[in-house]
Amino acid sequence: MKRASVKRKTKETNISIEIAIDGKGSFSGTVPNGFFQHMLESLAKHSGISMDVNIKGDVHVDLHHSVEDTGIVLGMALKEALGDKMGINRFGSAVVPMDEALVLCALDISGRGAFFMEGKIPSETVGTFPTELVEEFFIAFAREAGITLHVRVLSGKNAHHTVEAIFKAVARALKEAIAVSGEGIPSTKGVL
Repeated sequence: MKRASVKRKTKETNISIEIAIDGKGSFSGTVPNGFFQHMLESLAKHSGISMDVNIKGDVHVDLHHSVEDTGIVLGMALKEALGDKMGINRFGSAVVPMDEALVLCALDISGRGAFFMEGKIPSETVGTFPTELVEEFFIAFAREAGITLHVRVLSGKNAHHTVEAIFKAVARALKEAIAVSGEGIPSTKGVL
C-alpha cells in the first residue's frame, strides 16, 4: 500500500495530511468548515484514497489560506504516495451528474501540474464556503501533485450540487489514473 504523511506550517495555517492509496476511501480529521469537509470526504470516498486531514488556519480572516494550503499539502502527499508511478494508468476521466449538475473531468498524472476549468458555479457561496475557493484548491492541488487537471461544468443551477459534482468527478478520474494496471512507467520518455 502506498502511503504519505505531509505537514506544512506557516503563519497562516498548520495543516497535516496522511493518505493511503488503499481503495477504502475513508476520511477522518478536523476541518474548519462543514461544506469543505463534506467535499474532502467525497474526494476520499470516490477516489479510494483514505485520508486523515487536520486543518488549523486563520479562518477569522476567511477560508482562503486554509483551503489553498490544504490543496498544496494534499497534492504533495499524493505525489509522495505515488512515488515512481510504476504501473499506474496515468490518465483518468469521469462525467458525474449530481441532480441537475453535470461535470466532466479529465486528468493526466504527467508531472506537469496545471488546472484548467471552464463553466460557472451558479452562486458565490455554499453556506459559508466561498465557491471561488474551489478553483484555488484545485490549482494548488494539481500544481503540487504534478497533475494536468481539466474540469468542465457542463450544467448546474444549484451551487452545492455543482461543487459536489466537481469534487466527485475529480475523485473518479483520479481513481482511474492511480490504479495499477501494468508495469513500468506509462510514458515513452521513461519518466513522469
